Amino acid sequence: MAETRPLTLLCLASYFKGSAFLEAAKRLGCTVLLIAKESFAQEAWPRASLDEIYFMPDLTKRPDIIFAASYLARSHPIDQVIALDDYDVETAAALRDHMRLPGMGESLARHFRDKLAMRTQARASGVLVPEFIGVFNYDRLRDFMSRVPAPWVLKPRSEASSMGIKKLHAADDLWPLLEALGDQQSFFVLEQFIPGDVFHVDGLVNDGELLFQQAHQYGRPPMSVYHEGGIFLTRALDRHSPEAQGLFTLNRQVQGALGMRRGATHTEYIRAHADGRLYFLETAARVGGANIAEAVRFATGVDLWGEWARMEVAFLRGDSYQLPEVREGYAGVINCLARQEWPDLSAYSDPEIVWHMQKKHHAGLILASPDSARVEQLLNDYAARFSNDFLAVMPPLDKAPA
Repeated sequence: MAETRPLTLLCLASYFKGSAFLEAAKRLGCTVLLIAKESFAQEAWPRASLDEIYFMPDLTKRPDIIFAASYLARSHPIDQVIALDDYDVETAAALRDHMRLPGMGESLARHFRDKLAMRTQARASGVLVPEFIGVFNYDRLRDFMSRVPAPWVLKPRSEASSMGIKKLHAADDLWPLLEALGDQQSFFVLEQFIPGDVFHVDGLVNDGELLFQQAHQYGRPPMSVYHEGGIFLTRALDRHSPEAQGLFTLNRQVQGALGMRRGATHTEYIRAHADGRLYFLETAARVGGANIAEAVRFATGVDLWGEWARMEVAFLRGDSYQLPEVREGYAGVINCLARQEWPDLSAYSDPEIVWHMQKKHHAGLILASPDSARVEQLLNDYAARFSNDFLAVMPPLDKAPA
């Protein structure tokens, strides 16, 4: 018989995100505990959906987080640990291993956090990836740079987004960077830089089956936006197009190769300008950021955060999970850093606008339509207008702020 007692979920958040998951879990009858980073203590957490909330300086610091979770377990029968942010995936996996809970453990979590691990596993499974090498043996690094044409990118293996990435144009550029990194250099991967168009596929996996996926194309590669500044733009592709169908096929192969069992996924691919082929770039066991989840919901009716919560609860209760009806709509996101503290978006009044960003020094919109071409047209128009009306540029960060 399926278990019906109230479940207790311990959620981790190193950033202010995941409110929709927390709210959905409470609606499903769970006891919801949250440990969040204390620098986000003043954010608008959905406290009505939280039974208890705690703040710590650093959720990744061990053994502190293990001590904290184990202390909570004395008075709460914790059934599952949920990582709401990319930085929490490995921490949640370590807690599951420590507390012998079901779900992704530390070894598997590396496929979704460690850029060297995910590339190695994908390539071993026959997935096309850019040429890469771990930063260990210097002779092998020299050999790599002698046979793989520049430029290359030096990437942190476990940072999020495009933080800490350095682009190199000559072999002599590498050695001063490694010298500066010292004992941290083995936590980096060197990869061939492939110019191309970058895509992301956002999906839901349950019992190892990819139940839902939506393919999108970035306006500019996220690395370019992050390092050079500019407008962030992404839009859903016509799901019946050969481009989207190719991404769907590849994404199924990648998720199967990396061993995803249950949850939300956000995976990036690049179509190389040189040969037109799709290459795997990286993946994450989480809901995509930058309001991608909201765009998916406006386009399809699928709430990635809420459905993830439903899957976790169904699994723990021994129930079956069924994806809700999917609407065949399209949506896109546009946002940027803004010169104004509170940008005035009133001049943007097309009926396809379904969401306005409310965040200091940011301008952002989500557009939705049954017509993918209409979304693309509006986003291209808005990109030029945003640049004139709002755009501000700040230097990139090498790592997440404390």
